[in-house]
Amino acid sequence: MTRQNQFDVIIIGGSYAGLSAGMSLGRSLRKALIIDSGKPCNEQTPHSHNFLTQDGKTPKEITELSKSQVLEYKTVESHQGKAIEAKKIENGFEVITENGEKFNSKKLIIATGIIDEVPNIKGFQECWGISLIHCPYCHGYEFKNKKTGIIANGERGFHISSLVNNLTKDITIFTRGKADFTEEQFQKLEKNNIKIIETEIDELKHQNGNVESLILSDGTIMNFEAIYGAFPFKQHSDIPELLGCEMTEMGHIKIDQFQKTNVVGLFACGDNSSPMRAVANAVYTGSLTGAMVNMELTNEGF
Repeated sequence: MTRQNQFDVIIIGGSYAGLSAGMSLGRSLRKALIIDSGKPCNEQTPHSHNFLTQDGKTPKEITELSKSQVLEYKTVESHQGKAIEAKKIENGFEVITENGEKFNSKKLIIATGIIDEVPNIKGFQECWGISLIHCPYCHGYEFKNKKTGIIANGERGFHISSLVNNLTKDITIFTRGKADFTEEQFQKLEKNNIKIIETEIDELKHQNGNVESLILSDGTIMNFEAIYGAFPFKQHSDIPELLGCEMTEMGHIKIDQFQKTNVVGLFACGDNSSPMRAVANAVYTGSLTGAMVNMELTNEGF
């Protein structure tokens, strides 16, 4: 192992959380390496919102500016590539990329995000992040007062509809099967004139990712200007599982208040370990993680 492949900290994932962690570490003069595959989950999203100073910027603009600022700290390096394996070794971790490169570090931060498992329905993937959206806080304002569909069921569908109801009064929930709401929830949805349709969806018609209508399995065509979707997700990387990280019931990496996982020396931040999915939260948890890792290194070496 060559000397330049030895780091205090390796960060896997170079989006908002990973870069934020890198800045905290760089400002503490820690030798850190950020490994990034360049495949963020918000790649299709046209604009990012609800983050001070960057409201309305594209995700790429925010990432590029952030990266340029982080790399001003000379102890922080960036490596373009996909980390495919990590293992515990004496005094730390070894990370291996798809090209066979190996890097060692005392501590490891996983900031790899998640992947949405969007249904294999025509038009869904093309619209995801553009007009088929997941978060009222991130994108809802841009679709205020629009005719809106919500593809979700049960508690999640009820929760989204309650938030969206403050943005538009024309809401239809598509449960894609038998509606799974409590009697009290049914009553509240009815009181707020929110319609429920149980019919399966065959296609989402759109123009360049901008939704125009839903085509149902019975042939019904319904026009919409925005669709919210609550879909399952999976971890973007299997490295946390390979290292033995515990997961929550929802599928996030389980962490404590210091962003630590159950694996000694391994931390996680961003969407992979938090149900609060937003740029601002990713930046916050990344900054906190960098500080916590630095504190642990300090306590071990002081």
